[in-house]
Amino acid sequence: MNDLLIRPATEADLPTLVRLRDDAARWMLARGITGQWRPGELDEEHFRQVMAHGEVWLAEAGGAWELWWEDVAAWGPQPPVAGYVHRLMVDRSIAPPGTGRRLLEAAERRVAEAGRTRVRLDCLAGNAPLNAYYRGAGYRVVGLKEGKPQQGGAPKSFTLMEKELPNPAAGRPRRLG
Repeated sequence: MNDLLIRPATEADLPTLVRLRDDAARWMLARGITGQWRPGELDEEHFRQVMAHGEVWLAEAGGAWELWWEDVAAWGPQPPVAGYVHRLMVDRSIAPPGTGRRLLEAAERRVAEAGRTRVRLDCLAGNAPLNAYYRGAGYRVVGLKEGKPQQGGAPKSFTLMEKELPNPAAGRPRRLG
């Protein structure tokens, strides 16, 4: 799979997004990863709201993610230098190995295209495998958000992670005169 075919999600994709999210939650629970996601936690309205204020991307390879342009709940007020990746989801029944990393790279490209220099995300502080996954993808831990409110659940603590994007102008020959 050389090309990852992605597109912005539409209203017609809402059932697929809910299924992806629920399947990912079941996959985690089956592996003893508790506290991260629960099936049935998010519905079509959640994704509709994200599409109204941010972006939701869908990959033909079987995955999706949300991209927000601010995340005050986790990061507080920030200057507009970052994109915030949420709900990176992979359909493990059809997606080839490495799809999650490729989706993350596509999200990073989208953030860079928007002129932002960082990608930020947060993941459950107690989810060691997920924290390691993102560190392996070049993200560094920059903080901890304790007691972040959760939709329909008790507040949780999250590891705040960030990746500096390469400066597209770096390495380009400069024009003199």
